[in-house]
Amino acid sequence: VQLQASGGGLVQAGDSLRLSCAASGRTFMRYAGGWFRQAPGEEREFVAAITWSGGSTYYADSVKGRFTISRDNAKNTVYLQMNSLKPEDTAVYYCAADVIIGTMTSSAVGKIDYWGQGTQVTVSS
Repeated sequence: VQLQASGGGLVQAGDSLRLSCAASGRTFMRYAGGWFRQAPGEEREFVAAITWSGGSTYYADSVKGRFTISRDNAKNTVYLQMNSLKPEDTAVYYCAADVIIGTMTSSAVGKIDYWGQGTQVTVSS
């Protein structure tokens, strides 16, 4: 599975962005999808995850109520809708895929099956 993230940019606080993660490979629908982020000088942290079916979603406390993860298996794409953005959301955002949804945690970053390249999100105050 190869992942290609896009949709980042420079926005003001309170604005919205939608990130996309396009996957290649016919088996992508068997994988849980997720988003992580990494700010300068910080470790990569979990943001959101979604099961292969889209039936269950999980969020970091810091983004609950503002971010929404979704997927379209027909398009092999996972999305992250980010609303009410804050300066502290500034980071490089990475999409990820793993056969096990439970691997989508900050502590298991090194165990995740596949990563996309990052897309920069910058939120100005």
